[in-house]
Amino acid sequence: MIAVVGHGDLTAPTLALLEAELRARLAVFATTGGAGLVRAGQGLPVAVGRAARAAGLALVTALPAKAGLPALLREWNHRAAGELLMLSQRVRLLDYDPSSHRSCAGADESLIRSCSRVLAVWDGTPSSAHDATAELVTFARRQSIDVDVVWPAGADRMPSVG
Repeated sequence: MIAVVGHGDLTAPTLALLEAELRARLAVFATTGGAGLVRAGQGLPVAVGRAARAAGLALVTALPAKAGLPALLREWNHRAAGELLMLSQRVRLLDYDPSSHRSCAGADESLIRSCSRVLAVWDGTPSSAHDATAELVTFARRQSIDVDVVWPAGADRMPSVG
């Protein structure tokens, strides 16, 4: 399986660029019978889901759970989660709190541990209080998991507020 992680503050044009880039990369894994893995949410996970479907790659979506039962996502992620469920071949419940940055990073580490490769949508910036992408790349490399960094020309993140 291949996990896809990355920045959560990508602009709409960047998500469109990434969808095309990821489609080409994920098509290679589709020919080997692999599967993609994302944690439910808006933005990048939906772009990954669409790219996986177009590439013919099976998709597994991890949904938040508490004590083994599905947990609520933040309201703005409901539509994205619904689309991901429609695009997925399998759903995996994962105990984490979707409102906690630390809990989400721990969930991502758990997903990475279950994969043989990671695609990281990362611009090379260090992690922050709201973005753990650099830490996830470092974590995967420390686990001896192959990491491919994807950052297409023209990609951009939303300006930070405040």
